[in-house]
Amino acid sequence: MLQYVFLGLFAVFSLIHLYHSWTDDSKKRAVTKPFLLLFLLLYYIFAADKINVFLIVALATSWLGDVLLIPKGDMWFTLGGISFSFCHLAFITVYIPNIDFSLVKWYIVIPAALIYYAVSLKIIASLKKSTPKKMLIPMYLYLIANSTMNAFALMQLIVYMNAASLIAYIGALLFFISDCTLFLVRYHTNKELIFKKHFVVMLTYLLGEFMITLGIVLLNK
Repeated sequence: MLQYVFLGLFAVFSLIHLYHSWTDDSKKRAVTKPFLLLFLLLYYIFAADKINVFLIVALATSWLGDVLLIPKGDMWFTLGGISFSFCHLAFITVYIPNIDFSLVKWYIVIPAALIYYAVSLKIIASLKKSTPKKMLIPMYLYLIANSTMNAFALMQLIVYMNAASLIAYIGALLFFISDCTLFLVRYHTNKELIFKKHFVVMLTYLLGEFMITLGIVLLNK
């Protein structure tokens, strides 16, 4: 029962946060943001038949990343990125026990990973003129970490080929889209032609985190 309470709180606070993202109210976004991953983490703890410590670490570092991104400035942005990098490493550690590498179809995984890395490079290249030089390499390395997390989610999908692993992979893909969008929203000079404030960033991020978590819960049933 408690898992549904926390899932409901996650949904309600997410909707409120998304509304304030759409209206570009940074102060009200800052108020709701610390609760989002907290409620998702509590949902996982009460929904999972068997707790995966690394998934707790992934959600906890995501929560910390959210909090660190609230203040403005490149220093806070960097600290948030470091926290989210640990999140991606933790997600990889969640996927690895579910992957029989002898069953992985590398002719699918390797090209897919190269596409992720190429898209990451394209995003960073498009921001080269408008982003502080000291930020470019860390930002690219961060997208590489997210891309690698997606590659492992894809391997999990290839091995299991069920609804749970598909949900988790779609979640990972949405997380990648969210991070790419965040960099564009934050640093691209022509913001009017890209995305509506932080709405798309947070919509894909929240759906991504939820779907990864739900996928792992279902996979371990």
